[in-house]
Amino acid sequence: MKRILAQCSKELAQFQRDRLTVALAFILPLGMLLIYGFAIRLEIKNINLSVRDFDNTSFSRSYIDRLYATNQFVPVRYQPDGLDRGEVKATLVIPPKFYKNFQSDIPSQVQVTVDGTDVNNARVIQNSIKATTQFFLQNVQKDIPQQKIQPDIRIWFNPGRKESLYIVPGVYGVILWVFPSMLAAIAMVREKQDGTIVQVYASDLTSVEWLLGKGLAYFLIAIGEAIVVITLATIIFQVPIVDNILILIIGTLTFLASAVSFGLFFGVRSKNQTGAVQGTSILGFLTAFLLSGFIYPVSNIPYPLSLLSNLVPAHYYIILSRDVFVRGTGWTSVWYIPFILIFVSCFFLFVCSRILKNMQFSD
Repeated sequence: MKRILAQCSKELAQFQRDRLTVALAFILPLGMLLIYGFAIRLEIKNINLSVRDFDNTSFSRSYIDRLYATNQFVPVRYQPDGLDRGEVKATLVIPPKFYKNFQSDIPSQVQVTVDGTDVNNARVIQNSIKATTQFFLQNVQKDIPQQKIQPDIRIWFNPGRKESLYIVPGVYGVILWVFPSMLAAIAMVREKQDGTIVQVYASDLTSVEWLLGKGLAYFLIAIGEAIVVITLATIIFQVPIVDNILILIIGTLTFLASAVSFGLFFGVRSKNQTGAVQGTSILGFLTAFLLSGFIYPVSNIPYPLSLLSNLVPAHYYIILSRDVFVRGTGWTSVWYIPFILIFVSCFFLFVCSRILKNMQFSD
């Protein structure tokens, strides 16, 4: 145990002397947090909408006002080629005799043209205009018979529809996976480049002790990263903990241990720092960003690629993080996640120790 702690102390001393590594550990994660927290928005807003009103009655103007009153559309002067030039996302044309046909119970079609370049946003615009039109008709037609079934819909867990409650807990899973693993990989491969790994082989340190000492140092650094990132995110984005904090502590510690062991694995396998950084950043970041459910649900990932999500540790931590910061259901829904993360840590440490033994006794 003393040799593990001595190795850990040496790694921490080297970390403090390297300002670039310190910046990589704390400044870049904060930058990523701010960029993702403020830049990623899944719900489109401020949609440029132009309207051509051929009816020009108080009724048609009330309909237009209702569309803009949603605070989702921004009025833009109508131009025939506005959609082609990309100046608007949708155009709405109200036909002549719009109000007269309405009074006579004659169907009157309103032409809506939506920019379908972005399919998701086009669907949002389409549904928003439909819902607003239906709401407008319900207000002006008092004699519409009541439906026998009227759903009373309430948004649970996030009634204010704050996107930060969805984005920020997911960002934790990406940041706390990428940077601890990258730091551990760089520290491991540096031993090869500097030639100091020969001294380790010549000493009486076992491969397990060396790995545990180095991993413990960067595990402590990762804990510091987690405290700084989560604390600042809670203050800046107003995302408080709604569940037992013990769940967050246990889940974060096991997740950081798996991230560090993943970085040690790449450090053992890589021959230089460039390879270690590329391996952890490309494989670690892409899987944590695209296959973890960070932005889009895992159910949207096509089969069989969706099966890979079960092998991504960030996927499990994001589930736990969103439960702690948004849902608050307790251990009943996330009890299995720490066990999975512990298994991942032990697996990578075992593989690393086997690789180091083969290196140490090979010619």
